[in-house]
Amino acid sequence: MSPAPRSFADPPPDLTAALRAPAEVRRRRRLPAPLRVLLAPFLPSTWAAQIHLTLDLFVGIVVFTAVIVALSVLAGLACFVVTIPAIGWLTFIMMRVIGIFERARYRAVLDVRIADPYPEFTGTFWERVRARLLCGAAWKELVYGLVSLPLAVIGFVLSYAFWCSAFALVLLPAYHGVLPDGTAHLGFVDVRPGAPMWIAAGIGVVVLYLAPWVSRGWAALEVFMASNLLGRGVTAELEARVDVLEATRAWALEVAEAERRRIERDLHDGAQQRLVALAMELGMAKEKLDSDPERARELVEAAHVDAKAAIAELRDLARGIHPPDLGDQGLPGAIPVLARRCPVPVEVEVDVPVRPPASIEGIAYFVVSECLANISKHAEADQAGVRVTQSAGWLVIEVGDDGIGGAELGLGSGLRGLSDRVASVDGRFVVSSPIGGPTVIRVELPCAS
Repeated sequence: MSPAPRSFADPPPDLTAALRAPAEVRRRRRLPAPLRVLLAPFLPSTWAAQIHLTLDLFVGIVVFTAVIVALSVLAGLACFVVTIPAIGWLTFIMMRVIGIFERARYRAVLDVRIADPYPEFTGTFWERVRARLLCGAAWKELVYGLVSLPLAVIGFVLSYAFWCSAFALVLLPAYHGVLPDGTAHLGFVDVRPGAPMWIAAGIGVVVLYLAPWVSRGWAALEVFMASNLLGRGVTAELEARVDVLEATRAWALEVAEAERRRIERDLHDGAQQRLVALAMELGMAKEKLDSDPERARELVEAAHVDAKAAIAELRDLARGIHPPDLGDQGLPGAIPVLARRCPVPVEVEVDVPVRPPASIEGIAYFVVSECLANISKHAEADQAGVRVTQSAGWLVIEVGDDGIGGAELGLGSGLRGLSDRVASVDGRFVVSSPIGGPTVIRVELPCAS
């Protein structure tokens, strides 16, 4: 949803809120393992898993009923051969809708993203029908519709059996007074007031700490099933990953070759020419040293100017290869320097407690540099913001501005080169830039050692 275009008389949007808004991917800090075990019954991930298992039962009933009805109709009309393709196609369309809903549910409840496995169907109507009937993703979704209910029933009963048993035992000392004779009849065991009741309560505490892992374990099993039946599967994911690596490798080779040619051109056209002129001037000064000392002095002064210019050009060239601020101080020192050079006021926040690898650090630096350059050239912004944080093995860079928006990650865009550079290290690049602004560019780079 793009907001209405903003006039320059309007106050600029809150960049801090824009930079901190939920993005495509959100990384969470993980608690230490002992603390996770201690807080397991109260963690949001535990209750998300239990909510998922609860919804599973109701969704599974609807999905299983729809699949059985569709297959029954298909079997009942099997004698009419002409209707089989049409009814089969409608069945797979229904499963397509169910698959979209289920992938959205896994993402909303468990924060698990399952990629859509369907290719794009083209051609005439009957060609699309044939392609859908032969598509492996459609058949896997049909299998998912058949197995979802049995798994949902098992997960629902198993998880609630643990949770209900845990609470019943833990709270037994509180409500035993309302029981007949104050005795709890647990199967073949009668628990009477006193030591047996407190032992039962202790067992309830143990079960209470087992219940979260039952819920989360069964939810993980369903995630594995859904990833293989509703997603691309492991093989398809690996094939897609290989394609991405091949593309990014080719891009990296092209960038390296272009960079080599740029350095060679800059050396040849700049510093090399100045050094040649310097040598000629020093040679002429040597010849004039005895016969024309004043002219020799002028030539030495000109050579001195050329030498300083050559040093400056070599320094600029070296800065383009690896900025000295980045090498000396890392991102906390280099990013504020970039911000000060930008003609637009930039608010900077850098929180990088552990220095990332040099390659990741270099990419992060050039991403911020290019984004700030784009802001100064194209955004017509009044203010900008840069936020660099490090969490759970990822370096997250967010650059935003309150300009006119409209930045696109398309062919011919300067952002495409940045996106390819980020993809070459298995990073993520997300652009949010509605017409009227604000623009927020979020980059995630792996920086785990």
